[in-house]
Amino acid sequence: MIVVFDGFQLLDLAGPADVFATANLLVPVGGYRLEVAAVRAGTVTAGNGMTVTAGTALGEVTEPVDTLLVVGGLSAAGHADDRELVGEISRVARSARRTASVCTGAFLLAEAGLLDGRRATTHWLAVEELAARYDRVEVDADSVYVGDGDVWTSAGVLAGVDLALALVAEDHGHALAKDVACGLVAYLHRPGGQSQFSTPMRALTPRSEPLRELQAFIDANPAEDLSVPALARRAGMSERHFSRVFTEQVGISPGRYVERSRADAARRLLETTGHPLDRVARESGLGTPETLYRTFRRHWRISPGDHRRRFHTKET
Repeated sequence: MIVVFDGFQLLDLAGPADVFATANLLVPVGGYRLEVAAVRAGTVTAGNGMTVTAGTALGEVTEPVDTLLVVGGLSAAGHADDRELVGEISRVARSARRTASVCTGAFLLAEAGLLDGRRATTHWLAVEELAARYDRVEVDADSVYVGDGDVWTSAGVLAGVDLALALVAEDHGHALAKDVACGLVAYLHRPGGQSQFSTPMRALTPRSEPLRELQAFIDANPAEDLSVPALARRAGMSERHFSRVFTEQVGISPGRYVERSRADAARRLLETTGHPLDRVARESGLGTPETLYRTFRRHWRISPGDHRRRFHTKET
């Protein structure tokens, strides 16, 4: 059952719904019956002006549901003050096998008390507000999705597809989830602990043109000498001045940026090549398989070998 409300994000509904519908085409038995619900049955308008029909009024739900999925949207935090909506989510969730939210739908779960004492995530723009409003929730500001017991939450918008694929994998195995992702031409089921952002997205864009060029050079050449002295020389600055200016304009230190960029490079190599781990380590600038393992675990919360087994797409 997918719960919507006026102003919801249409992709938060459509993405997971298509994941479950595609799974139904591949599962001979034990598939999913999709149901859209709202406080009142009838037409519900999404934030982009499109309308959908909620066939079920939440107050009429008396039988246990398998999965209760609450969508998000720009209006979700405001709907946390809707006592009827929050009350019905809380009531239906009590008998559901599992409860989940997409994006800012986490505000509705939190308001219902369903995230108390649990780890949860939401859209990166809303994590600070979620943490400030609900101090009993352990907010994970970076993960694509989080499963804590029978309650799942996901980051913004299209991360709902990753969440739905994770639920399909929990029900039917990773192989089926991968087939569903391939059918939808989607990313091959990112691990929940993976960051919401690649390195360039997580960093600020420098105001200085030379630093913007240097940032691009780092991302394009992970195996080069990217030490602070080497980067400072390339930027034409003293090491101390370079470190200060880079950190100020990019938001993180040069060393941290380089490590993140190399972790991204290693991830791409694992996904798109059949290179052995020692070659992946060399070409990503991480040097040795041991450093690759430690860095990969720190940034992606999964081992390099595990990541390749789950997300390898082709050999080049």
